[in-house]
Amino acid sequence: MSLNNEEMALADRGPLQVGVDEYEGVVALSPIGEVGYHEAPALRTAIKEAFERKPSKLVVNLSGVSYMATPGVATLVEALQISKRTGVPLVLCNLTDRVRAIFEIARLQTVFKIVPDLHTAIKG
Repeated sequence: MSLNNEEMALADRGPLQVGVDEYEGVVALSPIGEVGYHEAPALRTAIKEAFERKPSKLVVNLSGVSYMATPGVATLVEALQISKRTGVPLVLCNLTDRVRAIFEIARLQTVFKIVPDLHTAIKG
């Protein structure tokens, strides 16, 4: 059995890297790469750990995410549920065109707070 080009590209991807920064009580996560089936658990773990820090706000900076599959979107929906349960606001920022299109197709831009950049997400 041989792999097609897309399967080979997926197999060659490394684990998702998620940067974590804190700005005066606001935790900002910055995932880098594609968020598919294999990468979503790393994002889920980073989000749960961020909520455990009890931030005043959680920001997910998606500028480094070139593509997001259903499991990535589901992980962000789960984060929104945690946000509502804990009272910690969740803000998404810097959506790439490809990721924004996925959110618009699913009409998720009406559910999430989405702002253009990290500065606005932190201060807004």
